[in-house]
Amino acid sequence: MTRSFALKGPLYLLPIVLLTLVPLLVVLASFLNPQPEVWGHLREFVLPRVLLNTLWLVLGASCGVLLLGVPLAWLTAACEFPGRRWLSWALMLPLAMPAYVLAFVQVGLLDFTGPLQSLLRQWFGTSAWFPPIRSTGGVILVLTLSFYPYVYLLARNAFMTQGARAIEAAQMLGLTRWQAFWRVALPLARPWIAGGVMLALMETLADFGTVSVFNYDTFTTAIYKAWFALFNLPAAAQLASLLVMIVLVLAVLEQQQRGRRQYSSRMAAPQRIALRGWRGWFASAFASVVLLIAFVIPFIQLLLWAKGVWADDFDERYPGFIGRSLLLGLLAAGLLVVLALWLSFVQRRYKGMGVQLMGKLAVLGYAVPGTVLAVGVFIPVAWLDNVLLAWIRPLGFSGSELLKGSILVMLLALAARFLAVAFQPVDAAMQRITRNQEDAARSLGCNGRGLLLRLYVPLLRGGLFTAALMAFVDVMKEMPITLMTRPFGWNTLAVRVFEMTSEGMWDRAALPSLFIVLAGLLPVILLVRQTDGH
Repeated sequence: MTRSFALKGPLYLLPIVLLTLVPLLVVLASFLNPQPEVWGHLREFVLPRVLLNTLWLVLGASCGVLLLGVPLAWLTAACEFPGRRWLSWALMLPLAMPAYVLAFVQVGLLDFTGPLQSLLRQWFGTSAWFPPIRSTGGVILVLTLSFYPYVYLLARNAFMTQGARAIEAAQMLGLTRWQAFWRVALPLARPWIAGGVMLALMETLADFGTVSVFNYDTFTTAIYKAWFALFNLPAAAQLASLLVMIVLVLAVLEQQQRGRRQYSSRMAAPQRIALRGWRGWFASAFASVVLLIAFVIPFIQLLLWAKGVWADDFDERYPGFIGRSLLLGLLAAGLLVVLALWLSFVQRRYKGMGVQLMGKLAVLGYAVPGTVLAVGVFIPVAWLDNVLLAWIRPLGFSGSELLKGSILVMLLALAARFLAVAFQPVDAAMQRITRNQEDAARSLGCNGRGLLLRLYVPLLRGGLFTAALMAFVDVMKEMPITLMTRPFGWNTLAVRVFEMTSEGMWDRAALPSLFIVLAGLLPVILLVRQTDGH
């Protein structure tokens, strides 16, 4: 391989990599250039509370997703009990409901003025003994219910590759079924479980909407308040630099765990462990209660609230909310599919450490919170805006903004955030194209761009559609980037939810939330079709 050929791949990927690296480097540069007055304020008034709150959420969410995700994965993968077939896929449904939607529904249901505590006061005369939902425990509960599917999906895949045969082999060596689970099945699944926990933790650190509903200060809310309440962009950048370093450490750990998920292969028709009598009904009740609390009851409450406000709230503004959400989702999905296709194509055609390293850097944005990317994109765009204005003002231009406050800023941040979401299905489909098919196309005169357009794109149609669908829905649900970088007055469904929940109007937040949840069901249905539902 010539030196020029080896350099082509990294050069072709450089523009995509810069989408992620520039915001991260801008944010990290603020940490290397500290402002004493900013850090003095942060140390005294912000960091102690934010660090402690974040630590509690990390510890609580880790324990919560383990306690829910692992038992549910084991029950649906290795055991047989009443309702297992439909519960195995239904337990994925919480993925369709954004955490910030579940947050305000749970607050509306469980707060002092909510229906549950009101009913308790009617029955017992008081509800003072009921745990307050507006607390650290309440935030942890919502995050656990929202993010346990990450552990559930990965752990279930690990347990399904083992089947019941590993347990049977352990029992032949004298272990009880319970001992075999702890000493054989669980250790074999540890890399998958650890990977799921890492994903849940990164989502916890990136969460903005849930903690906003609870008025619970973390890094993401502190970044938002520093920028939009205190109008102090340097302080926001300094906070973002701390958060991004924490997240990068977790991202490295998650990649290591992903690399360790190599052993064990799926066995044909594994024999499930039959749970009979009360054990089977207990397993069914446990899974059903989790599903009810995490999805069914909140979804029903959304429907009831939306029905109550439909006549008054669904007015001429809603076509604009829906239209802007759809437009942003379609634009971002189209951009992400093109970037994902190019990234996968270049990685396939140009081998080498440089291409592989740049490929990993390009999709690093999935681990970075939206608030961080919003700050990291806005700062260089604002600088470029000032440079361009200095050039064109002598020509008679009197405006104060060119790039700031435009859809372009949102698309750049969204592309950095969700490229990994689009890349995974495209790259998976790319791996199914054989070398023989490539050789046949080349023998017919297809090379370079012709090979991409005439061979890869037609064969990748399913993967491209999946990538577009998943990216579209993730952008529809995304809140902090849209909220922090949108043009003035450019409200989407997610922004409408934020505005209504900020004022405590849960019923009026239900209508836009319902549209978002219904859109979120699409990739979950797709995911269910790709997993074993038996």
